[in-house]
Amino acid sequence: MSTSLKINKNVKEVFSFDSFLETTFKDDVNAICLQRSLQGNFAEIIDKIICIDKITVISAKDLAALKLTKKGNIARELLLNDMKMLEEKGAAPVLNIIKNYDADDSYPFFPTDVYSFHVDKSPIPTATYLCTYFGEASEIVSNSEATQKILIPEIRKELLKLHNGKEEGFETFLSDFYFDLHYQANPNAQITNLGIGNFWKLAVDHPTSKVLPCIHRAPKEKGQTRLLMIC
Repeated sequence: MSTSLKINKNVKEVFSFDSFLETTFKDDVNAICLQRSLQGNFAEIIDKIICIDKITVISAKDLAALKLTKKGNIARELLLNDMKMLEEKGAAPVLNIIKNYDADDSYPFFPTDVYSFHVDKSPIPTATYLCTYFGEASEIVSNSEATQKILIPEIRKELLKLHNGKEEGFETFLSDFYFDLHYQANPNAQITNLGIGNFWKLAVDHPTSKVLPCIHRAPKEKGQTRLLMIC
């Protein structure tokens, strides 16, 4: 793996798409990375799509209809191929152009939007797949370098106030409003940027998982639209 991509002990690198799809999580490994160097002009694809909403979903049909330059076509073929390989493995990839996500200001001391470090949760066995082709990339942090926010005394105290100070039903309240899914990176924690073009598979919290879920967050936009595939 390139030294430009700093990884933590929870990450395993693979070197082919087949290995990426087939490698399973085990022991401390809850993130799998296929590092790639992209060719093609992905910005051109973004420029050719009319985006009205904050998040615009692009279908394979939308991609096929675009009139692109040679470099734009190289980018399109890669996107279509990534979609196809994921679909052949039973996944349902979604390609998004993202201007920004909705920020959560319901609880100033505890935002629960995707900009906060969090884990994904599912009632069935699954994993989160994602690749950023253009724009800012997501970030992850090792489980050993983050603390579940509901365990931080000052935050827990504020959450209890939201629950009218009642201990009865408090844990259910934390789960129902997704507070239990969010984490705070410890001081001096190593934050891993997932990089452009790299495909990632992140462990999800589900009933039969044998590993801890991967803690991750969406990047804050810096004036640049993002092109992301996720499923």
